[in-house]
Amino acid sequence: MSMGAFKEIINGDTPVLVDFHAAWCGPCHTMSPVIDELKNHFGNQLRVLKVDVDKNVATSTKYKVRGVPTFLLFKHGEIVWRSSGVLPKNELQKIIQDHL
Repeated sequence: MSMGAFKEIINGDTPVLVDFHAAWCGPCHTMSPVIDELKNHFGNQLRVLKVDVDKNVATSTKYKVRGVPTFLLFKHGEIVWRSSGVLPKNELQKIIQDHL
């Protein structure tokens, strides 16, 4: 994904949860179905963007992603929340809900 396309998505009116992940990352595989469930739960209230750090080095570097999984929640182009590692679904759901 180009940096321009990424910026266009995060600057939209809909909050965006960005999941920085890697194919070789065990915790990323653990979080993947959780992220999919939350995407379905929130429907059109939330956009989910999955970014492979190995294929999107420039984007990962720009946002100082040092470990995976790293989650960033954007609202109108601004980071409103950030976390790394595995999170319980209910905790992540509440964080997203609080920013909608």
